[in-house]
Amino acid sequence: MQIKAESIEEYLSNVPEDRKVSFKKLYETVSENLPQGFQEHLSYGMIGWSVPLEDYPAGYHCTPNTPLPFVNLASQKNFIALYHMGIYANPELLKWFNEEYPKHSKRKLDMGKSCIRFKKTDDIPYELIAELMKKITPENWIAVYEKLYKK
Repeated sequence: MQIKAESIEEYLSNVPEDRKVSFKKLYETVSENLPQGFQEHLSYGMIGWSVPLEDYPAGYHCTPNTPLPFVNLASQKNFIALYHMGIYANPELLKWFNEEYPKHSKRKLDMGKSCIRFKKTDDIPYELIAELMKKITPENWIAVYEKLYKK
């Protein structure tokens, strides 16, 4: 279930009622804790934060002339999904997140390579997500991206 929206405000208003409060709180947690320099926009049918082309003109290698993606947030069919490319690209950050998660949530971590899935909205670890967002600046992300993905 992809939410159709032309703006972030429209996306937020179209989130299903049963998860609207939790989704908005997670959105605010990400927005308020990402270091300056990430640009918020709709991206890949989700709310996204990227390094803007003005700061990284090379853009994303998979889709040239688009901003370098970093974090995306989506309300999907059975869960809220938070995609964090830093966790995917940085094994030390992934290790830290895996160790910290049980300290902040009673539920088992449900995660793919970059996707953290929240099926139960009553136990989203907002404080941990806030910490995670603060860990990588746009400059750090560009350096990691260029080292690992730019050929």
